[in-house]
Amino acid sequence: MTTNGNYRATIAIIGGATAGAEAAEKLSEAGALCAVFEQNDRPYGKVEDGLPRWHENLRHKEYTSIDAKLDRPGVHFIPRTGIGRDIGFTELVEDWGFDLVLLANGAWRDRALPVLNADTYVNRGLIYQNAFIYWFNHYEEPGYDGPSYQIADNTMVVGGGLASIDVAKVLQLELVARALWARGIRQDLLAMELDGVPETLKQHSLIWDELGLAGCTLYYRRRIEDMPLADAPPNATPELLIKTGNVRRRILDKAQNKYLFKVEPLWSPVGLLTHGDRLDGLRFARTKVDGNGRAIGLSDEICNVQAPLVISSIGSIPQPIEGLPMDGELLRLEDLDLGSVIGFQNVFGCGNVVTGKGNLVASRRHSALIASRLIERIEAFPSSSTDNGKLSDLTRRIAERQRAVGYEGSYTAWATRVSPPGADFRPV
Repeated sequence: MTTNGNYRATIAIIGGATAGAEAAEKLSEAGALCAVFEQNDRPYGKVEDGLPRWHENLRHKEYTSIDAKLDRPGVHFIPRTGIGRDIGFTELVEDWGFDLVLLANGAWRDRALPVLNADTYVNRGLIYQNAFIYWFNHYEEPGYDGPSYQIADNTMVVGGGLASIDVAKVLQLELVARALWARGIRQDLLAMELDGVPETLKQHSLIWDELGLAGCTLYYRRRIEDMPLADAPPNATPELLIKTGNVRRRILDKAQNKYLFKVEPLWSPVGLLTHGDRLDGLRFARTKVDGNGRAIGLSDEICNVQAPLVISSIGSIPQPIEGLPMDGELLRLEDLDLGSVIGFQNVFGCGNVVTGKGNLVASRRHSALIASRLIERIEAFPSSSTDNGKLSDLTRRIAERQRAVGYEGSYTAWATRVSPPGADFRPV
């Protein structure tokens, strides 16, 4: 490790996935030493387990990008190290000696279904998106011992974003594959995802109605044109907002035509339907969208919808870290533009931990913005601000933690060793 005092600043980055890797690249290019603390063996975050397995090309592209950004001079990767789990947040901020701490730990928890006592029925009729997609990605692997789920026809999905459409796609693909298997036809899921359900059935001289399936239904609390399937430009004019709404409708129409799931807009869950110890569906209230884009419940129109399975896909939120102030589900910020965390002079946030979005492009863009703001800050530091003694102590602590988890200093060697057989890792 370099200990010659030539670093402009020392920065701890918590999280090595899209946002963390983006920040590490830009900050190290600006002359900072960046220590990237990653809670897992591999740094890919929700790119690895939050994207359904058919996103093969996107996943490889993101892996390659993250690898290149972490395997560079000035970036020191520290795997198997969760802040708040293996190293206390206060200890990292106050004792390690970093000039700045950047939170890029993303959004790992599912946002709770907003119905009283809903979580009582997790795995008893209620599943959350992240666990469901993890199961879908891995259940065919030899020796898989994670969560196990039974796909059911007429499943209800609560959501509205791109992730909820992915959930609906998984359900439809699994249902059709099993219906075909019952007819003695083995169908590759990834090929069906590419071709779509109608085209796949056509290849077997079948149509949807012959399968005897109802399919899944996605319930969304706003209008279809409000679905977060495409972002409106900042400060968009009314005309641009209408154009964005039309784009969202087209995206949804294309997905529905290709995978044949149903959508029910303007319904918000307000209660549980139960049978014994299981969730048996949800009670919905009709909504309307006001002038500020908020969904307002209409108490005079209530509907009970039974379903054998409910999958909640209403977004992901950061995992709380003891010592970090939160505003509900997100970081409590003093300056949104800078990403500065209230109560700290040297702690900042970037990516999904701030935006609350699961979108990779939005995460990378926000991280690049915050990194540019931090570069302006560290360029104002005196050139001799990095004390050699302090830097030597810091690099010693980094090396000690790396050795403790079995990391010997080479990112490529580590990634090759911890990647499972057949995993998508190719040294860059």
